[in-house]
Amino acid sequence: MTPTRELRWMAEGHEHFLSCLRSVDDGQLARPSGLPGWTGRHLLSHLGHNARALSRLARWAATGEPTPMYPSTSARAEEIETGAGWPVPRLREFVAEEQEQLVAVLGLITGERWQADVITAQGRIVPAGTIPWLRARELWIHAHDLRPGGDFAFMPADFLDALVEDVLTHRRARQSVAVNVSGPPADLAQWLTGRGASPRLRPATGSALPELPPWL
Repeated sequence: MTPTRELRWMAEGHEHFLSCLRSVDDGQLARPSGLPGWTGRHLLSHLGHNARALSRLARWAATGEPTPMYPSTSARAEEIETGAGWPVPRLREFVAEEQEQLVAVLGLITGERWQADVITAQGRIVPAGTIPWLRARELWIHAHDLRPGGDFAFMPADFLDALVEDVLTHRRARQSVAVNVSGPPADLAQWLTGRGASPRLRPATGSALPELPPWL
């Protein structure tokens, strides 16, 4: 079954990221991003190489020929670091070009091939229909990490609900969230992904919210 909703989130996320990127000049991209140790250049390199890596998974699903996201455990970090040294205009083009390529390869997946198993860089076995979701997360969250960047409040409501559920599953599996919190979905998603807590969040016990490390 075609993941229509996730494909929509991916397309909207890409447009949102590009919209945020257009408001950032080349000089700003050489400065720190919202992620520790990364400049805006690192962020663009990551987004472009992430699309390329997910295209490998999409090709795996479409053809049945195993194609890992990365050729080695160190390849991801090496690609990001290499790309961060490219000229900024090239990085801007790279993000758009690799997204277009990902969309094209996803278009080759038909029918039951959306249920074909692929393996993520973390070693998780997931159906190919998960690929657009993996990309949508990257685009929407990293738009926030640009400086200046996007806002979680711009994320579609149904995407926010899915994101909160996804990151909660991740955090609980690692026992890094042990407090009940209520608040607007956008604020919950921002805090759970390690992008800071807003005063609109209310812990059930009245205790202070823990600071969470970045997720993605």
